[in-house]
Amino acid sequence: MTKTVLVLGATGGVGGETARALLAHGWRVRGLARRAPTTGDGIEWVQGDALDADAVLAAARGADAIVHAVNPPGYRDWAELVLPMLDNSIAAARATGARLALPGTIYNYDPAATPVALPDSPQHAATRKGAIRVAMEQRIAESGVRAIILRAGDFFGPRPGNNWFSQGMVKPGQPVRSILYPGKRGIGHGWAYLPDLGEAFARLLDIEASLPDLARYHFAGTWDDDGTVITRAIARATGKPGLKPSRLPWMLLPLIAPFNPTMRELIEMKPFWEHPVKLDNAALVAAIGPEPHTPLDQAVSATLTALDCIPG
Repeated sequence: MTKTVLVLGATGGVGGETARALLAHGWRVRGLARRAPTTGDGIEWVQGDALDADAVLAAARGADAIVHAVNPPGYRDWAELVLPMLDNSIAAARATGARLALPGTIYNYDPAATPVALPDSPQHAATRKGAIRVAMEQRIAESGVRAIILRAGDFFGPRPGNNWFSQGMVKPGQPVRSILYPGKRGIGHGWAYLPDLGEAFARLLDIEASLPDLARYHFAGTWDDDGTVITRAIARATGKPGLKPSRLPWMLLPLIAPFNPTMRELIEMKPFWEHPVKLDNAALVAAIGPEPHTPLDQAVSATLTALDCIPG
């Protein structure tokens, strides 16, 4: 029988790619959005706000799973709104018996103390945003609802939403003339290609009935062991293999932050560019087999093409 999933955040990066992957897996996909798209993409759109508990519950009726991949637009009032949004999804999952799926991050960990993170590694968040991420996972664990938490590194992809790749390293809509890299050379960093992450979520949800009630996994993605792998891939995609990255001027960001909410959030993430946090995906591989992985050059080219940085 066809299963039904409600995706909150289906107009965004990870939510959109997870919705597309689940459609490809034969799921009936319902998307909740404040401004529902009119495109015929196979998603059954429901107009509503993730902050409206009644709207979330109504949209979740008959769902077998709820993907909670929603964030406030532009990170505005992120700290105040994230937990209320999650509470509404938890309440809907509890009422319907649906499995709740949450995209997680590395921000739960102290980067200076966690060079390799297992799904059950201690979470001692070193940032305000990380502390909220820890609180989100605790809220799910304490709720008693069946859940999947899949943590990943920094996102990139053809429909990326808010991330370092599309908002800092390159300029969407412009040819790549320079690459602004936030990290230090020699420091490892993890990248998650969103279509691959969405496929991993779909495979987990296909077998969710066989998973533990609280199932936590790590998506390894592409590990850039010295901070040059991703920038070299960008350079190759542009046809300029000799293009060298420049360092992000962290000292100047506080001057921009008062006028840019996204920038304020990014500043707090500096420690994750100064210390490596590698995600161990052994538990994920044991559950679904080999992790979905698009070759890096192909993934970077698709991303830059969608961002109108290179010709299609």
